[in-house]
Amino acid sequence: MPYFVDIGGTPANEPCAQLGQTPNFEILNNLEVLAYKYAIIARYGVPPPGCRLTGLSNRHDFGRYVSLVLHVENELDDQVRAYAETVEEGLSTWLEAGFRAPVEYDDATPTVITTDPIEILVSALHVTRPGPDGRFPIADFETLHGNLTAAFPGEAAIAAARLTEAAAA
Repeated sequence: MPYFVDIGGTPANEPCAQLGQTPNFEILNNLEVLAYKYAIIARYGVPPPGCRLTGLSNRHDFGRYVSLVLHVENELDDQVRAYAETVEEGLSTWLEAGFRAPVEYDDATPTVITTDPIEILVSALHVTRPGPDGRFPIADFETLHGNLTAAFPGEAAIAAARLTEAAAA
């Protein structure tokens, strides 16, 4: 029987858009959920067949908000069950996945860093990239970078091309 694992709108210990309080809440909430989806993929890899990461609209007294969920369609599959157990707790911070928050909050006032999904991914690919010697400065970066490169080859090519251009300049 299909079910959802609610992972949240952003990593647990990060500030986020607040329904009924944050200006442009819907836009910021959707942006944060998309970035969180990418961060989950960076940390845990692409969901196996039989489940998928998606946004789920939720009703609240103040309106609607979206949270990231793992939609499990085949709970009998061992890989699906293992992935669901792994991602269930989500992330605590953006940095766990090599990401910068797409929105920063200073006294609850949002400052949008980027709204472009490609730039969110390219930034994380640059943060987690190997050094000139091909080694990763932090062991986890190899996993994060590898998961992002496998899931988003087009964005990985853009990130690599920018690094090549910067080195040539």
